[in-house]
Amino acid sequence: MSEAPIVHTESGPVRGIRRERDAAFLGIPFAAPPTGARRFLPPQPVEPWTEVRDATAYGATPQRREEPNALIPEPSIKGSSTLNVNVFSPALRQAQGPGSGSAPVLVWIHGGGYSSGSPASPWYDGGTFARDGVVTVTVSYRLGFDGFGVIDGAPDNRGVRDWLAALEWVQRNIAAFGGDPTRVTIAGQSAGGGAVLTLLGMSAAQHLFRSAISISGALGDLPRDTVERRSALLAETVGVEPTLDGFRSTTERALTRKQYEASLLGKTGLQATTAVLSDGLPWGPVIDGELIERPTVDSLAAGVGAGKPLLLGATDDEFTPAMDAAPRALRFVPASVALRLLRPARAARRSWLAANRPQRRKGTAATFGRFVTDTVFRALVVRVAESRADAATWAYRFAWTSSKTGWSSHCLDVPFWWDCLGAERVSALAGDSPPQGLAEDMHAAAVAFITDGDPGWPAWRTEPGTTRVFGDVPPISRSAYDDALPLA
Repeated sequence: MSEAPIVHTESGPVRGIRRERDAAFLGIPFAAPPTGARRFLPPQPVEPWTEVRDATAYGATPQRREEPNALIPEPSIKGSSTLNVNVFSPALRQAQGPGSGSAPVLVWIHGGGYSSGSPASPWYDGGTFARDGVVTVTVSYRLGFDGFGVIDGAPDNRGVRDWLAALEWVQRNIAAFGGDPTRVTIAGQSAGGGAVLTLLGMSAAQHLFRSAISISGALGDLPRDTVERRSALLAETVGVEPTLDGFRSTTERALTRKQYEASLLGKTGLQATTAVLSDGLPWGPVIDGELIERPTVDSLAAGVGAGKPLLLGATDDEFTPAMDAAPRALRFVPASVALRLLRPARAARRSWLAANRPQRRKGTAATFGRFVTDTVFRALVVRVAESRADAATWAYRFAWTSSKTGWSSHCLDVPFWWDCLGAERVSALAGDSPPQGLAEDMHAAAVAFITDGDPGWPAWRTEPGTTRVFGDVPPISRSAYDDALPLA
């Protein structure tokens, strides 16, 4: 094995690990630790260094403890320098150096409901993309209240500002790793997919990337007054003033432990269970009138991001598996009655039920789960694709069903996009023999889109609703999202 690779970033030299497919540089800070006087402020510049800095292990994560029920293995790593990037470079796998800096770049934003998740997952290892000539960057960002709470005396959307700072770092440094800063694709899944859509609809982000991939995107778009009330309740709950000094006077752990409870604004029981449908995610990007000027779909409809190719889609049953543990009594409640608990408009409810007869035959729990899936994820695919009018937009639908869960569930498609079916804990979600051919097809589509801005099938507007269906036949459909249309 040749000597460890060294790259000179704007802040100082870093030493990585030379691997078979790439060179990996882990835990490189793109901003100073958000602690002490920097806590709750925008990302601050890194203090430069002159000695070679070791970049052979993942850096500290904003997620302080791994979520016990997380579907994707996303480790928590201790430390204060939580704002960092990991770079996987195919150009540096050989000893001769980075070459021309002309490779396309993938920047990955992890999911986790904007309150959990980690860029250090083995599923996000950039080796598979490096194999296909793509430089991969995974980024961290402040989570939950730390990233998205409203604080008197502090800027809103600190987590969003972290995304912007990481992308600015990529623009200034990625050429040294062999990547082309003019060929950056941002991508993410779940909250990460929502982050991608948020950035696509932000005027302030347009210079930072060329194209975007949103996998099962979950938008924040939270009204500022709602988040302000949640933040005030959190302050009251932990016994501090709802100001910058007040929140700094308590520990990160105290805030994290109470942030979900505060986000419910006193709701309990069924109201708490369905709060995500009526009130949005607990924490996430806030419509602040500055960075996020208006709801994301409205910004896209106004033409923001229209010049950037977009690939987006969802799985068939993102949250249906959560209903497998529903009380047995739910089986005897007609779906039309059960859905009233979610309080959709009567006309939309009836239209949706009529469009989802095949799902209704699977029982009330399956119908309930599909309704939540459509409300949060699948209807958003339609709204976003339609809002972009004739902008280059490609849709996919992931329909392959896991032998382990019996559903095409949330997160199931991630190891297919990354072509990492042999990675840790994939079998727990996908079963023992997930189809490698499907992973190769999906990964190849992602690489084609990152490289050339076209995944290889007709765009949404070629014929209205044109969608690539992965894991079902026919592979191209113009009605893949028709059953979600009543909620779009």
